[in-house]
Amino acid sequence: MAKSPRNKRQRAPRKQPSQGARGGGALWIYGRHSVAAALRNPARVFQRLLITREADQALDFTPPGAVPAAETVSPSEIATLLPDGAVHQGIAGLVQPLAAPMLDEFLATLVKEDSATIVILDQVSDPRNTGAILRSAAAMGAAAVIVPERRSPHETAVLAKAASGALERVHLIRVANVSRALEALKHAGFWCVGLDAQAPHPLGETDLTGRIALVLGSEGRGLRRLVAENCDFLAALPMAGTMESLNVSAAAAIALYEATRQRRS
Repeated sequence: MAKSPRNKRQRAPRKQPSQGARGGGALWIYGRHSVAAALRNPARVFQRLLITREADQALDFTPPGAVPAAETVSPSEIATLLPDGAVHQGIAGLVQPLAAPMLDEFLATLVKEDSATIVILDQVSDPRNTGAILRSAAAMGAAAVIVPERRSPHETAVLAKAASGALERVHLIRVANVSRALEALKHAGFWCVGLDAQAPHPLGETDLTGRIALVLGSEGRGLRRLVAENCDFLAALPMAGTMESLNVSAAAAIALYEATRQRRS
C-alpha cells in the first residue's frame, strides 16, 4: 500500500490545548440499549428510572443500588416525557450528563498508547449523525469523539438514542476551537487525516496505523478551510457513479473500519 507523506509539518513549540465544556442539566435517555448501557456505567448518575412491566421483565440484570428504585408506569406516561415519535421500548431514565475530560487531561491518559484513533467532527450539527458516529467509534475501538463547543449538538435524548449506548463507552469531548485542538493532537503524536471528496489520495492508500485523528466536516459543507489546512493530509472516499459524497456518519463508519482493518492486517 502506498503511504501518504508524513513529513508535511515541522514540530512547533507546544501550545496550550483547547479546553472543553463541563456540566449541564438533566436529560431523559430512552430505549433498552441506551438505558441498559447507562445503568452499567458507574459514572452515570440517575435521578429517575421509568419502566413498563413488560420492559422490566425483559431487563437482563438488576440495576445497581445507587440507581433510584424503578417506577412502574405505562408506555404513554413515558412517551409524554420524550420527543414526539420516540421509540422508548418501555424504559427511560432521567440522568445527569457525563462529565467529559478536558482535552489535555484525556491526551494524558493515552501517553503510553502507541496506537489510538480519535474522531474530530467539524460543526456536525445533526444529533442523529453525532450519535451514529459515536456508535461506530465504540464498535471500532476509537478512544474519543471531539466536537466544537459551538454549532454541535450537546448530549440529548435524541443523540443518546442514536448512539445506542456508545455515550457510556466513548468520550464526547468539547473544545473551544477545532484548529487548536488539532495542534494539541499533533503535539501528542497524532497524525490528523481530513476526509475531503476532492483530495488526491484515496483513504485506502493512506497510512492509518499508529496514533490517528480522523477529521470530518459538517453535513453539506464539509471541512472548513482552516480546519482542512491544519490537517496533516487529506484523503478521499472513492465514489462510483454520480454520487459525490456520503452522509457524514456513513463516511465516519467507513474511515473507522479502514483504520481498524489496517491495524489488524
